[in-house]
Amino acid sequence: MTPKQIMEHGLQEGEDYFAVATIVRTAGTTAAKPGAKALLREDGTILEGWLGGGCVKGAIKEATLRAYATGQPQFISVAPEEDLEVKGVKAGDDVDGVRFARNGCPSKGTIDIFIEPHLPEPDLLIFGQSPVAAKLLELAPQFGWAVAAAASDAPLPSRLPGRARYLVIATQGQGDLAALQTGLADTADYVAFVGSTKKFATLSDKLASAGINAAQIAAVHAPAGLNIGAVTPAEIALSILAELTQAKRAILAKAATR
Repeated sequence: MTPKQIMEHGLQEGEDYFAVATIVRTAGTTAAKPGAKALLREDGTILEGWLGGGCVKGAIKEATLRAYATGQPQFISVAPEEDLEVKGVKAGDDVDGVRFARNGCPSKGTIDIFIEPHLPEPDLLIFGQSPVAAKLLELAPQFGWAVAAAASDAPLPSRLPGRARYLVIATQGQGDLAALQTGLADTADYVAFVGSTKKFATLSDKLASAGINAAQIAAVHAPAGLNIGAVTPAEIALSILAELTQAKRAILAKAATR
């Protein structure tokens, strides 16, 4: 779909879930033909375009939900029962990246559809005004993060439905405890602390004394970032972005196996 059509429906990349479905191949009698496209909501509802009648509706909905859960494109082949039998597959089978579905309509046609999800960029909230924090704010948007500065003396902004949230505490001695308390007061998919293991151990005791759940404290990545021998603020920021990417991909991979 065109950017104009996306805007008309109040959907913008990085803000809302949507998907674009394209018919790439048909065989036999089908209402829609190759090249037909549609803009889909996250529940598979068609907002714009057309992909055919009710014969493909259920398969499109299932594939769209799977695309959002995994963050990966889906390729589905909706075919009549006899064609599935000839291929030695059944509805629900995945073969070489193709998910097969049954077409129960009298037309008996086959429709292959590619569904590409467009997911909101995950939130990355950065605490602190340190050189590492500044570098993260500068670099993170280039790697698909909706990055923003966070304050220790104010609640975190409301979390939008379905959007992942990652936090990095890069205060580096300027209000570390307050930032951790604010960050851990809300749920997040990932929390990291820029500082030594010894320093975080001391802060952990203070967090526990303040009533912070032990599991939340243990889940904090400290020190933040992958061990790449980083020294400069830019290198440390790079190591943190690498770990953030690793964590994000692991979450998507886990969703793909559900």
